[in-house]
Amino acid sequence: MFIITQSIGDVNLRLSYSNLVRKTNSWYTKDSRKTVINKNKLNKVVHAMTKKLNIALLFGGNSSEHDVSKRSAHNIYDALDKDKYNVSLFMFTKDGILLGNSASQRIFNGDDEDQVVQEEYQKMNLNQPLAPIMALNEMKAVDLFFPVIHGNLGEDGTVQGLFKLLKKPYVGSNIAASAMAFDKDLTKKILTEAGIRNTPYVVVTPENRADYPWAKVEEKIGDLAFVKPAKQGSSVGIHKVTNAEEYEKALDDAFKYDYKILVEQGIDHPQEVEISILGNEHPVASKLGAVRVPEGDSFYNYENKFVDASGVVFELPVKLPEYLTEEITSMALKAYKVLGMKGMARIDFLVDSNNVPYLGEPNTLPGFTNISLYPQMWEVSGIGYSDLIDRLIQLGLEEFDRNSKIKYDFRKLGEEKVGTKKYNED
Repeated sequence: MFIITQSIGDVNLRLSYSNLVRKTNSWYTKDSRKTVINKNKLNKVVHAMTKKLNIALLFGGNSSEHDVSKRSAHNIYDALDKDKYNVSLFMFTKDGILLGNSASQRIFNGDDEDQVVQEEYQKMNLNQPLAPIMALNEMKAVDLFFPVIHGNLGEDGTVQGLFKLLKKPYVGSNIAASAMAFDKDLTKKILTEAGIRNTPYVVVTPENRADYPWAKVEEKIGDLAFVKPAKQGSSVGIHKVTNAEEYEKALDDAFKYDYKILVEQGIDHPQEVEISILGNEHPVASKLGAVRVPEGDSFYNYENKFVDASGVVFELPVKLPEYLTEEITSMALKAYKVLGMKGMARIDFLVDSNNVPYLGEPNTLPGFTNISLYPQMWEVSGIGYSDLIDRLIQLGLEEFDRNSKIKYDFRKLGEEKVGTKKYNED
């Protein structure tokens, strides 16, 4: 079902083809002889229904996943049906500065990024508070934003706040769900409260580091652990540790990326299983996929994902016992709802030697690169790449429509509390 958002004169449109007929029932004029449809209003609707949606892809960002984001954006751009959509591009530089469509298109089409960015910076006065967001004026014509920014800005709720200020629909989870899912510590607290199995852990910060020597960590969670920055993606800054020396070196490196570090209980030779989720209030799950890393690698790390994936094997779909598949699917859907995620998510699991699954982490903006599992798992589940993109756009419009129905005027709140009596501040 394709949904249109448009305001034309006195006709406020957010229509699907299926409810067009119902809507036009109220657009009849009567005379003494017959009932005729108001052709002027209907023509406006037909025009809107056939109008292309203006989609904006946001990519880049000031995280270690900047280049990954560009790859994802290219694939989504290629999958967008240009008969349905006009596509504009907005890139966040590695400094977090938002570039307009023209400069973003140049970089997208292969121009040297550093040179284009330098040229754009020379046009801006970066000392001005609004310089990083000068491109906002170009966003007025956008009907829906499709963020493809992995890591900071994109997955932590920041850019979702921008969309909310602009009062525009967008693909994916809202501010709160994005922020919670991006912080591994918050995620695990919420999952634990909801009874969703995940691995034990401790949180180490620069302030409490002295309180968590390896001996204490080993006593709490065992002699195999993973050190992870709380707010990073794509396995950046993650280390497997088994002794005090490895532990201290891992902390030193992890603190380069975040001031909050998780030290999680490790699972010896786990099976890494992933699942894709799609939907808003009534999400559905894909078939499961598994990742087999090269011999000698202890987990699916950054190098496996984006530098040299030649030794990585994806099993799609993965064959697991039926009860295990059902348990993982149930856990994933429950986590999706508990965290309030919308649109899409890829949720990662670790399965131990006894076939006990542990939820690893959710990803609210999964990758769309050539080797990314989110679209591949939907492909083997019967939803092709372009259809998946269409569905994500539709879900973004539907969620915006749902939230737009909350139209309470909070300016009336004071009047309701004190009645009609006016008070003088003096």
